[in-house]
Amino acid sequence: MEVKVKVWIEDDNRNLVFGSGKNEILKYVELTGSISKAATKAGMNYKKAWSHIQVLENYIEDKLVITKKGRGEDSGSKLTPKAKELIELYNQLDEDIKKYSQKRFEELFLKKDELISLKEDDAS
Repeated sequence: MEVKVKVWIEDDNRNLVFGSGKNEILKYVELTGSISKAATKAGMNYKKAWSHIQVLENYIEDKLVITKKGRGEDSGSKLTPKAKELIELYNQLDEDIKKYSQKRFEELFLKKDELISLKEDDAS
């Protein structure tokens, strides 16, 4: 048994700044060299993927994706070092929180290798 946790970052006005969706798009841009292909892999349309990138770029006031049109060898989309750093930091935060959550879940809910009953009918 395991606990599930979802991690995202909000600004002071509770606007989503960064989370698994934006992280996934950046990873897929790096993998595919294309925002369009990244969107397809993430199961979203191009406009939404591009919007994720723009929102994040506006918030951090820095470029994350460099796009060069054409068909040459250097055409397509590439991540900036800042984007790669954001992916790395988010992944570390996500992993740390999930590890801590699982550890704490086990401390609170598991006794002598048995799950504390969470069913109402077992409470009697």
